[in-house]
Amino acid sequence: MTAKLSRISLPLKLTFLIFSMVLNCMGLVILQLSEEKITYEKLGFLESFKDLPIAFISLFAVNFISKTGTKKALISALVIVGICSSLLPFVKDFWFYKVWFAIIGTCFAVGKICVFGIIRNNISDEKSLAKMMNSVEASFMVGIFVVNTGFGWLISSQYSEFWKFGFISISILCAVTIFLFSKLDITEAKKTENKSLISELSVFATPATLVFLAVVFFIVFVEQAFNSWLPSFYKNHLNVNSFFALQATSFLALFSYAGRTVTANIIQRFSLSRYYVLCISLIIAVLLIILGIQYFDSVNSNIILFLFPVIGLFLSPLYPVINSKMIARVDKEKINLFTSLIVIFSSLGSSVSSIIMAVLFGKQLLDYYPLYILLAVSVLFTVSLIYFRLAGKKL
Repeated sequence: MTAKLSRISLPLKLTFLIFSMVLNCMGLVILQLSEEKITYEKLGFLESFKDLPIAFISLFAVNFISKTGTKKALISALVIVGICSSLLPFVKDFWFYKVWFAIIGTCFAVGKICVFGIIRNNISDEKSLAKMMNSVEASFMVGIFVVNTGFGWLISSQYSEFWKFGFISISILCAVTIFLFSKLDITEAKKTENKSLISELSVFATPATLVFLAVVFFIVFVEQAFNSWLPSFYKNHLNVNSFFALQATSFLALFSYAGRTVTANIIQRFSLSRYYVLCISLIIAVLLIILGIQYFDSVNSNIILFLFPVIGLFLSPLYPVINSKMIARVDKEKINLFTSLIVIFSSLGSSVSSIIMAVLFGKQLLDYYPLYILLAVSVLFTVSLIYFRLAGKKL
């Protein structure tokens, strides 16, 4: 089993790396297109073209995956991402970005359900799931770092006008990952008798599950406020150049990668609930320090440039830890459907966060961006505590 998991681990990590790069190039796109006089309101709704298809397609994707099999469905999604990424450099119209993100979002819905399904079908216990999910999701942070550092270098160089050609590298990475998957034998979930979607979903209509989905929503809500909008906050409110603004997100991703990697290696020694609460408490502590500097020590406010990325160390473990705790309680036959619910609420959290941030940026209301984030984290903390009190029954 260990040898098999080690072989599966690499293509799963590459899959999350690829999807991370195409999903989290949004900060770069917002930064670049805003210089072409496209309003923040339009750019904020651009995020919805990525997130809403994820939400709407997810439930239907379960049926598609069950018919084709996890491996074929995942390869199909990667093929489409590779083709779309190779086309992007040659199209200049804004409408194409909407179509592009919609296709990417749809492929991500399929890809994420497949990845979570593969992990659940090979691992049963809660802490081993947390270890594997933190390890795989750590590559998601690598993708954010790579896309911001690589494209940051490109847009600050003499070849800045060719920044979109960086997406060709994603197409190549897709080809490598597809090749690796083609050589693997993957355990598929047992096919169950066809039931109506409503009757299948009714199994998850418990207080613990509903609150869990609310937790997922708010975690991604907070993550999105950082990943897509931190570069614009750095540039517009802290007066740094475009390259440094993108590197802020790169370092956030680097700390996030460290957070998930460390968590993967130590999580089996701790209670998942206590570890989660510790991480979220440290996020609040760092935000309070940032707010204190902004309010009372404006002379040294540049320090907050380096404090924001530190939050990634504590924010990044939340999503895989809370997911692994819940997924371990779900029957293997139901995991694809349950993952689709996770994907839906994740995408809604991302979309709502980006729309709100776009309005706040457009109306110049984000002088105290850390305060907004703190309020969101406080809501997340409260909902999480409610979930831990309810999470006792197995689905």
